[in-house]
Amino acid sequence: MKLVRAALLLGTGSVLVPGFCFAESQKAEDIVAKVTETGINLMRQNLRDQKKPVIAANLPLTGDEAAKFWTAYDAYTQETIKVNDLRYGLVKEYSENYTTMTDAQAGSYIRRWISADQAASKLRLERVPKFEGVLGVQP
Repeated sequence: MKLVRAALLLGTGSVLVPGFCFAESQKAEDIVAKVTETGINLMRQNLRDQKKPVIAANLPLTGDEAAKFWTAYDAYTQETIKVNDLRYGLVKEYSENYTTMTDAQAGSYIRRWISADQAASKLRLERVPKFEGVLGVQP
């Protein structure tokens, strides 16, 4: 059971999902019932929608730069959605199996969460040169 709790800290600790905080007195099933798939998808879309204006306000671009940048940004966003879908699936799996998860399952969960983190880092590393090229930044 210690590894199960460690999985919570290592895996879902970096995800901000309202309602996914487990306390001794709470049952995972009760918490999951409060959070709907539609609600999560709306929250994720809302966060993406709010992110663009913040970036635009802090990144002055010419018309040509903006056209190139937002095309590259939208492609990057689509790739990050895939990684975040994987992370969200792991959070759901964890919450659904929290009360019955074995240490072996928790170990698998931790490794898969780390793999998702690595995929996110790899994506960022691949995209940095592309954004530098679009923005005319010399590495």
